[in-house]
Amino acid sequence: MGTWGMGPFENDGANDWAYSLEETSDLGLVESALDAVIASAGDYLEAGTGEIGLAACEVLACMLGRGLKPDAYSKKVHAWVANVDLEPDAAILAKAQSAIDRIVEPGSELRELWEESNDAGAWRSSVQDLRSRLSRT
Repeated sequence: MGTWGMGPFENDGANDWAYSLEETSDLGLVESALDAVIASAGDYLEAGTGEIGLAACEVLACMLGRGLKPDAYSKKVHAWVANVDLEPDAAILAKAQSAIDRIVEPGSELRELWEESNDAGAWRSSVQDLRSRLSRT
């Protein structure tokens, strides 16, 4: 598994997952990713599941007009968002917040891996920024 940055699509799993969006026209794939993270409560959350969960959260932020600036890895996500013309409702945004809570708590492999790196503070800040971009206020 490769990770080359802390951006939501800067790892193999999330980047590959984003290509799957092109085959959908609803939020089913996004919601499934969030559900997988939330379902791990009480169990160990694998890094790959957490990475895809953060990518799903970024898709929602894009739909709210608060996505990160498009880059080579997120360009396909921004194009998908423009094509489907959907707006996330309060229920899926609440799931996204719950997923982020789970990703940053103990028992999350993704959190552990970033905590072992020199970029732990920057990663926590990027996740907090994502959380704030998902807020309706």
